[in-house]
Amino acid sequence: MIAKNTIDQVYETARVEEVIGDFVNLKKSGSNFKGLSPFTDERSPSFMVSPVKQIWKDFSSGKGGNVVAFLMEHEHFTYPEAIKYLAKKYQIEVEETEQSNEQKEQANERESLYLVSEFAQGYFADILWNTEPGKAIGLSYFKERGFTEETIRKFGLGYGLDEWDAFTNHALENGYQLTFLEKTGLSIVKEDTSRPGQSRKFDRFKGRVLFPIHSLSGRVLGFGGRILSSDKKAAKYVNSPESGIYHKSKALYGIYYAKQAIAKEDNCFLVEGYTDVIQLHQRGITNVVASSGTALTPEQIRMINRLTSNITVLFDGDAAGLRASLRGIDLILEQGMNVRICTFPEGEDPDSFAKSNSYEEVVHYLQEQAKDFIQFKTSLLAEEAANDPIKKADTIRDIVGSIAKIPDRIKRELYIQQCAAMMNISEEVLFNTLAQISKKAYTEANKQVKNEQKAFEVIRETPRETKVDVQYELERKIIEILLLYGNEEQQFEDLVLKENEAGDLVLEPERVEARVYEKIYLDLQEDEIEMTHDHFKKIYYSLMETLNEKEDFSIASFLNELDQELVNNISSILMEEEKYRLHNWESKDIYPKEKATSISQLVSETILTLRCYLIKKRINALQQNTEDETDDNREVLEEIVNYLQLNKLLSSKLNRVLS
Repeated sequence: MIAKNTIDQVYETARVEEVIGDFVNLKKSGSNFKGLSPFTDERSPSFMVSPVKQIWKDFSSGKGGNVVAFLMEHEHFTYPEAIKYLAKKYQIEVEETEQSNEQKEQANERESLYLVSEFAQGYFADILWNTEPGKAIGLSYFKERGFTEETIRKFGLGYGLDEWDAFTNHALENGYQLTFLEKTGLSIVKEDTSRPGQSRKFDRFKGRVLFPIHSLSGRVLGFGGRILSSDKKAAKYVNSPESGIYHKSKALYGIYYAKQAIAKEDNCFLVEGYTDVIQLHQRGITNVVASSGTALTPEQIRMINRLTSNITVLFDGDAAGLRASLRGIDLILEQGMNVRICTFPEGEDPDSFAKSNSYEEVVHYLQEQAKDFIQFKTSLLAEEAANDPIKKADTIRDIVGSIAKIPDRIKRELYIQQCAAMMNISEEVLFNTLAQISKKAYTEANKQVKNEQKAFEVIRETPRETKVDVQYELERKIIEILLLYGNEEQQFEDLVLKENEAGDLVLEPERVEARVYEKIYLDLQEDEIEMTHDHFKKIYYSLMETLNEKEDFSIASFLNELDQELVNNISSILMEEEKYRLHNWESKDIYPKEKATSISQLVSETILTLRCYLIKKRINALQQNTEDETDDNREVLEEIVNYLQLNKLLSSKLNRVLS
């Protein structure tokens, strides 16, 4: 329902490297950018972005496409949502027609959950700013915490009235379905025991100040609510339950506001609470997130890892169970990231410290007090061990256990050396301990894999012959040539089949001048060659139509008109050569074959190779029908002989360099 001129303007304005850069830490790699895949758990980057072609390709998952395809894959947006997101980012006014009630009903469930959540955020913010209870209770609380009005508005903070069903009734009056209110957890529905068959509806966040939890792209996923009354029976904090859009283990509070600063600073500060994030952000430390009141998870760490490989964990000065919190540090190490730890003076936390100190003082403290994990863990555990040799031995094993989780061997060795110096113990002993721990972990992992296998399952490694679909590869090559060189004028040496004076068939050269797409089209038409793979066929005819109509053909504009499935196919074709650059084969004395320097040669050889392949295919088909040399088969046999002669001629031409 979005106007075409809006869509065109979005595509013309949006830059794929800028948009993806909001979600993935991209680094320059030649004319392209590369980074860690946002779709798989990987440690070596295989995610490539081409600013020239305005496409991306993730070699670890096989996904790819243009800027809209990325948002649809990563954020699970619908096509209109992706366009609207880009329009908002680039401040483009969206023109659209009003949807009918029927069209509204057809919106998918996921989108309905988002719409309900975004409606709730607006409602709670409105209550905070525009009602007496909201201003007297909610707004007063936030201001007492030291938050400015600008900060409160920026983070979308709100307040839920201390009434049983104020929000639920308001949402129902505005046409939102109770089903989705319940699925997001905003409303609680229970059976009314006093009225059989009837239900009662409650607001989950009644009488609480609200902290909206956003996705990486800024959509509202859920809420954290803090109670302000002195009711000891009620939980201090309540979070939205798991839903189709909110998964606690995958969400980080503040990530939407922090992502650009994290990538720019190449570091992420990790804190415990919502107010820690907001207060630091207000003080000017914007590369900060919180784990939304849950224990740190591998999914949350991987989200940060896409933006930076460096995490600084900020602990309260009097944090209870600090040792238990160290488990999160081990998880960070397992992901191959660099981790530092900073604790605040006793009685202080990130919120209070940022509130009572200037930006310069906070920055200076974080720089001076942050220790690498080995220094922090050694000093913390060594204090507990004191002069007890048994406790000291346990402490050393604990530290080496953390070092064992680091995937990088060089880092492991350096940390072992550092630990040996700090704990006054030989490196040899620590390396032996490391080897024992690593071996034990390997054995346990193998054991677990075997236990998970079914009792009757037999695992065999059977070598399989890889079958290459020649026609697929040649059709793919034709599409690639059309995309890259379709509009270029070239001089071709055409091959015309003629009879010489002796009556033999020969191929004679004939020079022609044409655009690349015209030459390919005429050759395929002459040989009555059809694309056999559906997606290549669709791309081929779309390309021919576009190249015929537009002299100023550009890949980016062409992609904007295609289905997202075809865009993915095209990105795979165009980014194939980047696969080799990712692995730096040259350093291993392996040199991938370069593309042909002559476009006309590339076109001629590709078409010629396809002709030869199809002739062989035709010969094989004819031979299967002529097992006996009968009169009925003589014509077929003559046809086979002619094809064999033609194939011989074409093959000989393939051995010479075409200009």
